[in-house]
Amino acid sequence: MKKILLSATALLAFGFASQAQDIKFGAKAGLNIADFGGDAETSGSRTGFHVGVVAEFKLTEQFSIQPEIVYSMQGAKFETSDGFASIVEQDMKLDYLNVPIMAKYYLFEGFSIQAGPQVGFLMSAKVDDDDAKDSFKSIDFALNGGVGYELPLGVFFQARYSAGLADINDVEGFEGADAPKINNNVISFSVGYKF
Repeated sequence: MKKILLSATALLAFGFASQAQDIKFGAKAGLNIADFGGDAETSGSRTGFHVGVVAEFKLTEQFSIQPEIVYSMQGAKFETSDGFASIVEQDMKLDYLNVPIMAKYYLFEGFSIQAGPQVGFLMSAKVDDDDAKDSFKSIDFALNGGVGYELPLGVFFQARYSAGLADINDVEGFEGADAPKINNNVISFSVGYKF
């Protein structure tokens, strides 16, 4: 499944490249503020970072496609009972390799609105410091939206919201209609450079 999705992404990128008037490559990094949606009752967000590479294929003066490959720290904080009326806070740390494909529309010089789908591949999952990768699905899907501004010298800034579309819960014993649904939600702020 992973190979099929990556192959489809590569074909899309090559298709856009053949139609592009201008192609730019670059890198970006920044801050994530992540939590869970769905049936999850979180007590707080996980603050982390993301880092990745981008390619922008300009199709017209106002419209471009920007595929990315981004390592992203996600997750949330939970409060649970320890069985003795005490509340214990747990850190859920999920790290993904995300592949968003963003459509960008430039409202004016340098400023764009952006939207597009994203597929994410789970790299690691920990509850506090214990491995929990078997409790989460290995592939995630999301829809992203945001804004960006690029300076003439190639430095750019982005703010983005990623709304998880897939249920990532894969805990054994919770199946069917009774299984709590968990979605990834991430607010991200990035700075990068294109050449």
